[in-house]
Amino acid sequence: MTEQNGKTTDGKKKVCIVGSGNWGSAIAKVVGNNVKSLDEFETEVKMWVFEEEINGRKLTEIINTDHENVKYLPGHKIPENVIAVPDLIDSAKDADIYIFVIPHQFLPKVCQQLVGNIKSTALGVSLIKGFTMKEGGGIALISSEVENTLKIPCAVLMGANIANEVASENYCEATIGINNKDQGLLLKKLFQADYFRIVVCEDEDTVELCGALKNIVATGAGFADGLGYGDNTKAAVIRLGLMEMVKFCEAFYHGSTQSTFLESCGVADLVTTCYAGRNRKVAAAFVKSGKTIEELEKEMLNGQKLQGPPTAEEVNFMLKSKNMEDRFPMFTAVHKICKGDLPVEEFINCLKNHPEHM
Repeated sequence: MTEQNGKTTDGKKKVCIVGSGNWGSAIAKVVGNNVKSLDEFETEVKMWVFEEEINGRKLTEIINTDHENVKYLPGHKIPENVIAVPDLIDSAKDADIYIFVIPHQFLPKVCQQLVGNIKSTALGVSLIKGFTMKEGGGIALISSEVENTLKIPCAVLMGANIANEVASENYCEATIGINNKDQGLLLKKLFQADYFRIVVCEDEDTVELCGALKNIVATGAGFADGLGYGDNTKAAVIRLGLMEMVKFCEAFYHGSTQSTFLESCGVADLVTTCYAGRNRKVAAAFVKSGKTIEELEKEMLNGQKLQGPPTAEEVNFMLKSKNMEDRFPMFTAVHKICKGDLPVEEFINCLKNHPEHM
């Protein structure tokens, strides 16, 4: 391998992970181990870490010395070839593939910082679940935000993936949504492991939409749990929520295919999140504690961010502007409950009176 002006000339792809939370650290383990044995990629992976102090030590120092993210993924080793970098621009320098895995609220600012500092030939992959709000009552996909700001294509990876279980190498699946077949095969090599199996799907928008919308449904599942209802009720929440997910895709993103909802990004991710995700957990505590969503997020998540409530707000922003709230009663109820505009006890009436039953 030769170098010119600090850049490799053997065609190997440099990978940068933009984010280092719970899911970012878990995916760093997968990718870090994979690139060691794949000819297509450089063995060093840089990971941007928002610098914090943990017991008097910098988090980047802990990751690079002890090879463990003790705050967001304790108990799991990160490969030594994954290098934690506190400066975003330094971490992103000369990369060919950017894996975006940060809370979706922070993405616009991060993308703006990267403008002018990345290759025009680079490829993005979003593991982020949510939307960005646009003027006039619209919302945009996270992948579109990356593409429009950085002028590079952006695929998505979504699936039934609880980060700690992936890090423990429990068998699971994920879906890569991408329109370019060759790039899809390259990304499959980068992410797939014996315990982390990848299906590539060309229905990119639907893959991403499922990943975002299921967090709203999971918040509703948490409300049902907190109110003391059982698995029959949760099954109804999941089914009615899935119906609203399908209807939303059909209404706003023409070209969605029903089969995509049967991939890991669809019904599998929905079921997993409604039983085991942080949105369900915090929503249940919201009912029982009487505290606000914001208070519980700070108390329960150790610096992680919820995605269900802000995604419900973003979706409602769009539905309200188009006078379509009544067509998506669960999405609407979750938003209003999170905002304190509707008593949580009304959530069950939302299920009973759902248009699906009329």
